[in-house]
Amino acid sequence: MTKNDVLGAFRSSGALLEGHFVLRSGLHSRQFFQCALALQHMPTVERFGAALAAQVRSLQATTVIAPAMGGLVIGQEVARQLGIRFIFVEKEEGKLVLRRNFRISPAERMLVVEDVVTQGGRLRETMDIVRHHGGNVVGVAMVVDRSNGSVNVGAPIFSLLALQVETFPADQLPPDLASTPATKPGSK
Repeated sequence: MTKNDVLGAFRSSGALLEGHFVLRSGLHSRQFFQCALALQHMPTVERFGAALAAQVRSLQATTVIAPAMGGLVIGQEVARQLGIRFIFVEKEEGKLVLRRNFRISPAERMLVVEDVVTQGGRLRETMDIVRHHGGNVVGVAMVVDRSNGSVNVGAPIFSLLALQVETFPADQLPPDLASTPATKPGSK
């Protein structure tokens, strides 16, 4: 799957938004990847999942773990494509936690899967949970890496699309963004 294939799927589904957005990280951006719009189409989920699974198969993970909500659909599909177990972490009192009686075995080979990454905060939280429970993070996979190559999580990183996307702290907005009302599309 090429970069153009991934971008095409985002554009055709309306999942690549242009405007003024506040990201989960608190940074502002002119672009927003609303992966849920692309991943509502099962053929797209299957293609994205197969492409990520092909990239990470050699890691020999035994379990995929994903942060809810964004990583759920693609994480489950990557696990299905690899024929391995899938679990997830979810928010409780504003913090990601392992719930629902999911268990991580000592030294279990875990692959973390997410939809879009900007600064990697949810990746790190998920990895900390895996390590706290004795698991071994063998890699991280995502549909879109918009970190500009800045995310270093101490594990191999795989993505279908890596972009150089401008982001800005709230107090350093360029004039065009400062004059446009910001939205948080991921929270709607």
